[in-house]
Amino acid sequence: MLFEVKERFELDPQFLGQFAGRQPDWGPLGYVTYKRTYARPLPGEPNRTEEYWETCKRVVEGCYTIQLSHCRNLKLPWDKQKAQRSAQEMFRLMWDFKFLPPGRGLWMMGTDYIYQRGSAALNNCAFVSTEEIDFEFSEPFCFLMDMSLLGTGVAFDTKGAGKLVIQEPEIDRGRVHVVDDSKEGWVELIRVVLNSYAGACTRPEHVDYSQIRPAGSPIRTFGGIAPGPGPLMDGVANVDRVLARRVGQRITSADITDLMNVIGKCVVSGGVRRTAELALGDPCDDDYLKLKDPELFPEELKNWRWASNNSVAAALGMNYDGVGTQTAKNGEPGYFWLHNAQAFGRLKDGETWIDAKVAGTNPCAEQSLESYEICNLVETFPSRHDTLEEYKRTLKFAYLYAKTVTLVPTHNERTNAIMLRNRRIGLSQSGIVESFEKHGRRNHFNWCDEGYKYVCNLDRIYAQWLCVPESLKKTSIKPSGTVSLLPGVTPGIHYAHSEYYLRAIRIDKTSKLVEPLRKAGYHIEESVYGDNTWVVYFPVKTENFERSKNEVSVWEQVENVAQMQYYWADNQVSATITFRSEEARDIPKILELYETRLKSVSFLPLNDHQYAQAPYQEISKEMYEHAVARLAPVDFSHMYTDEAQDLYCDGDRCEVIIPEKVPQTAELDFEQAEEAESEELGVPK
Repeated sequence: MLFEVKERFELDPQFLGQFAGRQPDWGPLGYVTYKRTYARPLPGEPNRTEEYWETCKRVVEGCYTIQLSHCRNLKLPWDKQKAQRSAQEMFRLMWDFKFLPPGRGLWMMGTDYIYQRGSAALNNCAFVSTEEIDFEFSEPFCFLMDMSLLGTGVAFDTKGAGKLVIQEPEIDRGRVHVVDDSKEGWVELIRVVLNSYAGACTRPEHVDYSQIRPAGSPIRTFGGIAPGPGPLMDGVANVDRVLARRVGQRITSADITDLMNVIGKCVVSGGVRRTAELALGDPCDDDYLKLKDPELFPEELKNWRWASNNSVAAALGMNYDGVGTQTAKNGEPGYFWLHNAQAFGRLKDGETWIDAKVAGTNPCAEQSLESYEICNLVETFPSRHDTLEEYKRTLKFAYLYAKTVTLVPTHNERTNAIMLRNRRIGLSQSGIVESFEKHGRRNHFNWCDEGYKYVCNLDRIYAQWLCVPESLKKTSIKPSGTVSLLPGVTPGIHYAHSEYYLRAIRIDKTSKLVEPLRKAGYHIEESVYGDNTWVVYFPVKTENFERSKNEVSVWEQVENVAQMQYYWADNQVSATITFRSEEARDIPKILELYETRLKSVSFLPLNDHQYAQAPYQEISKEMYEHAVARLAPVDFSHMYTDEAQDLYCDGDRCEVIIPEKVPQTAELDFEQAEEAESEELGVPK
C-alpha cells in the first residue's frame, strides 16, 4: 500500500440523511452525463450505480481521509469536530455546484485504488521530455504509456531528435517473454521492445500473451472492460513498423512522435475510448510540421498520427508567418511559449522565475510542467456565485481538495521527487463568459485578482499546518468538458454555441439509459452512421447569454485569454480560439502581437457545417420551450449505468476521440470530430 490509512473519515449520517434520495440542481445534460460517466458501481449492489449524493460522500470522505492519515502518520494536530464541519461545507459546495473536482476526481477519489496504487489516477495530466533518450531510450515512451493507462493525459517534446542511432535488435534465441496481466505487464513488454532498438537489451524470440485476460472481462480494480491481448500485439507490431525501417539512422522528431502515437493508439484500444497526447516540436522543423499532411502521409495519419495534438515551442521574436498560415488552414500547430511559462506566474506579478525548470506543458496546455511532472486540477463556477466573499469561500474548499491530492505519492519515484517538491495545483474556472455577463467583465477580473491573493494566503496557512511546501503555482483555466455539463455552465473561457440549441448525445443501443430518457420525453433517433447507437437530443438554454461563438471576433477571444493570464492563471489559460475564414489571415499578426502576453494558445476554424445529427443544433426560443414542455423527470436511481469513464483531460480540445472511423486530420474538437465522421461516411449536408 503506497499510502497508509489507519483510520477513515466519515461524514455524519444525520447530515447525509438530508441529501439521500434527492437530486441537485442539474444542468440540462447534467444527470445523464453524471450517470453515464462518473457514477461508480456500488459494492454489494450489482444492479445500480451511485447517485450524486453518494459520489459527493465518497469524494469528500476520501479527501478528508487523506488529510487525516497524513496528520496521523506525521503526528500532526487533527480536530475531529472542525474537520466534520469543514467536510460538510465541502459536500454542500459540491452539491450546489459551486465547485467540482475534475472528472477523474469524481471517479477515483475515495477508492481503495488510490491508497493501494498511489495518486496518479487522481491527476489530470503530465509532461515528459525526450531530451535524454540517448541515456534512457525507452523511459519517456514507457512513462507516457504507464500514465495513459491510468487515464492521465501526457504531452511530450521532440528534443531527443538526432541523439540516438537506431540499432538492429539482437534476438535472444529460445527466450520467451511472458506478459503479465496488468498495466505494468503491458508497459514492460513495450520497454523491452524499445530498448532492443537502442542496444540496451536483447529481444526475446517469443512473446507469450496467454496470461492476459480475454476481451470482455471486467477490470475490477480500476473499472472498464478488458480488451484482450490484441491491442498490445498490434502496438508491438506498430513499434516495429516505425523503427525497423530506420535501423542505422538517427532518430527523428517524426520517429518520436510516431512512437508516442502508436502507444496512444494501443492505450485507446486497451479498454478506454479516449486518449490525450500533445506533441511539442520545433517551429523550424519542417518535417515535424508536415506530420499530419494527408497528401504526404495518408497511411500514417489514418493508422496513428491522429493520436496527438501537435504544437510548437514558440520563441519570442520568431517569424510567425509560416506556422501561422498553416494554423489558419486546419488549426494546427498550437503554440506554447516556454520562456513565458518559466519566467512568469500571473503576468500581473512580473518576472519571478520561480518555475525556471519548466520543460513543457500538459495536453490541454493549462499547466506548466517539468519533465515527468504530473498535475491535478479542480473547477470552480463563478457565475453560480453572487458575491466575491461567497466565491472566496468556495475557493478555500476547491484549494483544499487540490492540495490534498498532492499529499498522496504516485507509484513513480521520479515523478514524486518533482510533485512533492512543487505541489503544483490548478484551481480553474468554468462559465467565465457567463460570469462576464452576470457580474461585468471588470468585476470578474477583480474577483480573479482578489481570489488569487486569497488562495496564496490560504496556501501559506495550510502548507504550515500540513508541514509541506507551498504550491509553486496554484491557478489555471482548463478547457473543461463533461464536468461543466453537470451544472450546465459554458466550458472554461469558451463562448456558448447559441442561446437555445439542441445538444445531441450518442448512447449505445444496449445502454440502460435509453428507455428512461425515452419515457421522459426526450427525442431519440437511430444514428445515421450505422454505429449501433441512438442519438438523444437535449434542449439547452444558455444562462446569462449575450453572444454566441459565431458572433465573437478572434481578437476579442485572444484578449480574454490574455486578461485571464494577467489576473488569474499563474500556470496557463487553455483556450481554443475559433476563427471565421475571413479572420484566418490575422493569425500570424495575433501571435506576433500577443507573444508576450500569452503562455499558450490554439486555434480552430469555425465552420458552418449542416451535417445530420450534428452535436450542436441552434433552435428558436419557441422550439426550446416546446421541447422542454414535453419533458418529465428522469429516474436512473435503480439502474446499473457504468458506461464510460471520463479519464483524461476534461477538455474536448485535448481529448482525441477514437471511434472506429477516425477523421483524417483529427483536429481535436469533439464537434469537429463527429462532423468529420459524417463527411467521411457520405452523410449529406
